[in-house]
Amino acid sequence: QVQLVESGGGLVQAGGSLRLSCVASGSIFSINTMGWYRQAPGKQRELVATIVSGGMTNYGDSVKGRFTISRDNAKSTVYLQMNSLKPEDTAVYYCAFRDIMRTTWYWGQGTQVTVSS
Repeated sequence: QVQLVESGGGLVQAGGSLRLSCVASGSIFSINTMGWYRQAPGKQRELVATIVSGGMTNYGDSVKGRFTISRDNAKSTVYLQMNSLKPEDTAVYYCAFRDIMRTTWYWGQGTQVTVSS
C-alpha cells in the first residue's frame, strides 16, 4: 500500500557530508510523518530524525546539530542532510512513513552509510 525507496548512501571520510533521499508512493494521506532511522550491526534500530507534514521536526540526540531533515510534499519525498559525519554514524539508514490513517510504520529497504576514520 505504501512503498519507500531510499537513495544517496555511500562511503565518506569523517567530517564529510551525504544527502539521503526517500520517495514515497502508493496510498499516501497528506497528513503524515516521514523520517529516518538507522541500525548498526549488533545494535537496535534508533531514531535519526522525523518530520511531520506541517514541518515540525524531531532529532535523535546523537545527530542534533549535524543532521537536517526536510521534505517536499509535492514530490512525496523526505531528505536527510548529514554533515560532520563520524565513524559512529556508520549504519543502514531506513526511511519510515506513517500517516493519520495508520498505526504501523512502513519501512524502506535501507541504504548503507559508511564513514571511515
